[in-house]
Amino acid sequence: MTRITIILPTYNEAKNIDPLIERTLQALGNYDGGMELLVVDDNSPDGTWRQVAERAKIDERVRLIHRTHERGLTSAIWRGIQEARGQWVGWMDCDMSMPPEEWPRLADALAEGAGMAVGSRYVVGGGDVAHSFTGRAFSRVINLWAGVMLDWSIKDYTSGFILARKEIFDHVTLRGDYGEYCIDLLYRTKQAGYSIRELPYICVPREAGESKTATNVWGYLTRGVNYVKTLFRLRFSKELKDQ
Repeated sequence: MTRITIILPTYNEAKNIDPLIERTLQALGNYDGGMELLVVDDNSPDGTWRQVAERAKIDERVRLIHRTHERGLTSAIWRGIQEARGQWVGWMDCDMSMPPEEWPRLADALAEGAGMAVGSRYVVGGGDVAHSFTGRAFSRVINLWAGVMLDWSIKDYTSGFILARKEIFDHVTLRGDYGEYCIDLLYRTKQAGYSIRELPYICVPREAGESKTATNVWGYLTRGVNYVKTLFRLRFSKELKDQ
């Protein structure tokens, strides 16, 4: 069985996908147990999926799931988890803001016994130079509030840079949209009894293409409503209290 599956959920990342695939394969290509790279593309108009299809023809480690009737980050990641052949499953943003060279460190954390490893901007050594002051402030407030309401031991609830044992997803499904799915996942994973280890990384600006994150105060506030709803639902969830 393959050791690691890395899922890349893409939409209009034609300018980033080739170097991201190459850097990911270089980072994990020699990792003990082998790896595969699974791109889940939502029928990108810029032809991202076509580039991946061409790469998959010449490299058996690369696979493509081309979705034509579904959309959305969370459902793309979940589809990748369901199709993954690896014992460990991970994913990251595809805008090059998360360095794929960090994957071996996350993998080593699982090899040492962690249930889930998280690339974190908010532990010692981590940082965020990718976003505006408003974006960084919004992220900090949400993460501090999540720590107070849920579990203070988790520092980067909205990371999205994750490697986990696949068995976790037999018990914890993905719920929510964009960033709030990660809050939900990390807290419920911890509540299910799995250990989470955060490792620092520096979030850097996207290299090409258009950002899918909020870009102004109104966008952050609109997204923030869903984050707040998620925090309250988890804090007062009878389902989790009964676990």
